[in-house]
Amino acid sequence: MKKILCLCALGLAAALPPTGPALAADHRDGDFVLADPSTDINDVYTWMSADASKVYLAMTVFPAANATMSKFSTAALYVFHTASRASFAATTATPLDVICSFDQAQRISCWVGGANNFVSGDASNPTGLSNAAGTIKVFAGARKDHFFFNLDGFNRARGLVRNGAGGLTFNADGCPTAPAATLNTVAMALSQNAAGGTPAVDFFRTLNTLAIVLEIDKTLLNSGGGFISVWGGTHRKG
Repeated sequence: MKKILCLCALGLAAALPPTGPALAADHRDGDFVLADPSTDINDVYTWMSADASKVYLAMTVFPAANATMSKFSTAALYVFHTASRASFAATTATPLDVICSFDQAQRISCWVGGANNFVSGDASNPTGLSNAAGTIKVFAGARKDHFFFNLDGFNRARGLVRNGAGGLTFNADGCPTAPAATLNTVAMALSQNAAGGTPAVDFFRTLNTLAIVLEIDKTLLNSGGGFISVWGGTHRKG
């Protein structure tokens, strides 16, 4: 259903520092996906191990999941779509999908590009479930939604923009402009709470989500080159 785009470089370790993962977020989708929250993607993250030998892929689904009752869908495939290329600007790439599915007992099965790279079983233990070769490890289960979003501040800033929309002017590129004081007021609102003070309040602070987290040997993903693009999607089986 929903797809989220992010990009990571898998060349030198410095290309994607462990402290700087690529990420993207949504948390809301259309009515079709909202009807089945187990297929509604919250976030997709990618990062690398300190020695650049492992790639980590994480997908969270099910906004406001119940930590003990919410389940992954047995009718969906959870897919990390990857493509490797020789350089960032290369126009050709080698695609490879990392596909995970669940059975009624919530046992996971994940394939990294085909049947030869496969892991299956109960991945709910935080230490993860590994394949025999030790090239793939996976965790799947409930986790706190660690995405931070100040909804009150966002709504305050949105209201200021809406109220001042009639007085906006536009530059030669068609972009709206406003006095510096107005821009500073809007920017400050983004860090405020509902009362207009501080600190900001994280809307997701009490919410949980379902997470699929994979640790994969870099060599399984970079056959087309050292740069890999990643996006996530949930797809109905059949």
